[in-house]
Amino acid sequence: MNRRKLLGSLAAAALPGKAMAATTVDLALVLAIDCSYSVDAHEYALQMSGTAQALMAPEILQAVAGGLRKQIALSAFLWSEPANHFMLVPWQLLRGPEDALAIGNMFLRAPRDVPRGTTATGSALLFAQSLLDTAPRALRHVIDVSTDGVCNEGPKVEEARDAVLAKGTVINGLAITTDTKDLDDYLRESVVGGNQSFVVTADDFEAYGHAIRLKLFREITNVDMI
Repeated sequence: MNRRKLLGSLAAAALPGKAMAATTVDLALVLAIDCSYSVDAHEYALQMSGTAQALMAPEILQAVAGGLRKQIALSAFLWSEPANHFMLVPWQLLRGPEDALAIGNMFLRAPRDVPRGTTATGSALLFAQSLLDTAPRALRHVIDVSTDGVCNEGPKVEEARDAVLAKGTVINGLAITTDTKDLDDYLRESVVGGNQSFVVTADDFEAYGHAIRLKLFREITNVDMI
């Protein structure tokens, strides 16, 4: 699927603005996916397939069905340098297997249409919050940041984090520790925050799929997956 057709299909799949605004969900979740210099094509593919499979996993669908509203809203974007953000998934409702399949296919078909660059985590947080400002009404707002490196350009990440937390948003992290072994500690100290915030660790990109599944379950339910 070429980029024009993909963007057209995403736009068609997104709920109309009025319908989205009138919807109330248990959770509005933004997936912020690192695509900086350290992420190669194979690693990018692992992130996309791992996320798609996680969204379609039975335990994730059961977690959604167990919520008060029995639906969540999800969006996702790629990020690298301060100005490099590419929407993968505009706001979508996840209510059951059909939604999960449609959203999962968006990840599987999505081009890597963001330039590889530096790691501007602070900019990614602010962009994610701008998406949440347009989300449907939700009982909780959460930003899910996955990265394999520390912030090295753009706004100071701690200041961006504090601005996001001031809006009541929770920030969670997925640390891919292939190159930076103590990245999970860095995320806890400088990036994540808010009520019941947490960090999940993947030793490498091969472990990403399992880590994102654990992370999504906990974000949806506020309970660890056994």
